[in-house]
Amino acid sequence: MNGVDVLKYGHQTVLQTLEGLSDSDWDTGGVCGVWSVKDIIAHLASYEHMLVEVLSTFLDGGPTPYLAKAEENGMAHFNDSEVALRRDKSPGEALAEYRDTQAQTMALAAGIAPDKFRQTGSLQWYGPEYDLDDFIVYTYYGHKREHCAQIAAFRDRPDR
Repeated sequence: MNGVDVLKYGHQTVLQTLEGLSDSDWDTGGVCGVWSVKDIIAHLASYEHMLVEVLSTFLDGGPTPYLAKAEENGMAHFNDSEVALRRDKSPGEALAEYRDTQAQTMALAAGIAPDKFRQTGSLQWYGPEYDLDDFIVYTYYGHKREHCAQIAAFRDRPDR
């Protein structure tokens, strides 16, 4: 597996899914529960911030406020609170935050040696049997694919 490629393909999937989406469709709820497309992108942006923190631990470290917030309050609360923090952003601002943060993840990932991506147990809090590649595939690539499928299903709805 190549973690950098997986990150790239996950990001491309998001962008392709959003291509041609009308402005009014960005704010329509019900795409994922009560969330709109804009909310989903805000949610994915918050996850990209967490990934920046995770990848930084493989380089020079640094603070991990997103990870701490998720661990402290649980993922459901983290998800809802992070989307709420971005509720007043325009669709363009939400997408820009996602894109900018995703670019940071790519830059950080490029600085990590390939063997570090496959080092089992390097994320003890995720599980001693997993490596960074696993974390990226399950928590990021799969996550993006799931939300993109929801957006695609929304786009196919005749009532939207």
